[in-house]
Amino acid sequence: MDKKRDRKPELLAPASSLEVLKTAVIYGADAVYIGGEAFSLRAKAKNFSMADMAEGVRFAHERGVRVYVTANILAHNEDLEAVRAYFEELKAVGPDALIISDPGVFEIAGEILPQTERHISTQANNTNYGTCRFWHKLGAKRIVTARELSLTEIRQIRKQIPDELEIETFVHGAMCISYSGRCLLSNFLTGRDANQGACTHPCRWKYAVAEETRPGQYMPLEETERGTFLFHSRDLCMIEHIPDLIAAGIDSFKIEGRMKAALYVAAVTRAYRRAIDDFMRDPACYQERLEWYREETRKCTTRLFSTGFFYEKPDKEIQIYDAGTYRQEMIYLGIVSGVENDGALLLEQKNKFCVGDRIEIMKPDGTDVFAEVKAIQDEERNPQSSAPHARQRLFVYLDAAAERGDILRAKPKTSAL
Repeated sequence: MDKKRDRKPELLAPASSLEVLKTAVIYGADAVYIGGEAFSLRAKAKNFSMADMAEGVRFAHERGVRVYVTANILAHNEDLEAVRAYFEELKAVGPDALIISDPGVFEIAGEILPQTERHISTQANNTNYGTCRFWHKLGAKRIVTARELSLTEIRQIRKQIPDELEIETFVHGAMCISYSGRCLLSNFLTGRDANQGACTHPCRWKYAVAEETRPGQYMPLEETERGTFLFHSRDLCMIEHIPDLIAAGIDSFKIEGRMKAALYVAAVTRAYRRAIDDFMRDPACYQERLEWYREETRKCTTRLFSTGFFYEKPDKEIQIYDAGTYRQEMIYLGIVSGVENDGALLLEQKNKFCVGDRIEIMKPDGTDVFAEVKAIQDEERNPQSSAPHARQRLFVYLDAAAERGDILRAKPKTSAL
């Protein structure tokens, strides 16, 4: 590998809200990508107001973390003036880069935010070095590769493009049935355009076959006992293949998940942070800790995993499509937002837990501490035996120490710690 590229890759995490952005930063992200309230392909995510975006950028920059704003819709005529106004507002926010797929939007960004890096979204179908060179000549700093590429193809691209042009690649999270995410199913079936940020995820629906002379008769194609999911992909997970990703010359490892909660972002970001750091420091240590990385990526709500297209095109021996059943090994209880003088932890409750429960304190440095819930109080310091109400602000006493930014999680009640 070119010695110029023999450096630690960036770890890029998603954030759906200001709380999740701060979590991603605390749990080890080098950069975070977010969406504003317009022009992003995750319109159903909470997304950021301008005030939250400014606060998020300030919080990240104070800790040496970069922030990228997605503006990767495929724009229509009526979008262009609004895009221009949106970018004018972003001047005061100061993001480090814009993630763009549309050439018209790309040009507007260059006019209004000339000092801001422009990254080319995977939505632009970046599948060859010629395309990468094209965007570089127009001023792009980074290319996000299409998810259909193998590591062999990425290595070939790296050899054929300028060294200063960076490669960003998805290494973890949900995959899309459509080529580089350009899907027409949602618009056709529901009138909600995936390329305008309003995807209804019809690839996750259950399908059957109908024969035109037998209207109303549906014949299931049983892939599993739950039904047929012809378009439903497993999630991507490359945490066991960090050496291969680095050897391919990838500059930024991207985690998918701008619709995900803080526990997902924290668990996955922390696992990849430890994996990257361990490998760069001592490859033998990385090999020894593989099982821990695997376990950590599963300690949130996930689907079954695959390596996607990185090694070869999927066939019968490489299962990439299935029913997509979610696994939930751990439940998200909340983030510690403060610690009182008497040791009480302040948090906004996310899922129910009770006095006497055994839970886990998840720390940014990779350690986990088991604890028992000794007492729960509401905001007025009235005692409660449980915390059944979502988003209730609570004071919680544990028999182990926790700090601001720690996440509390627990196994589902059907299993014990």
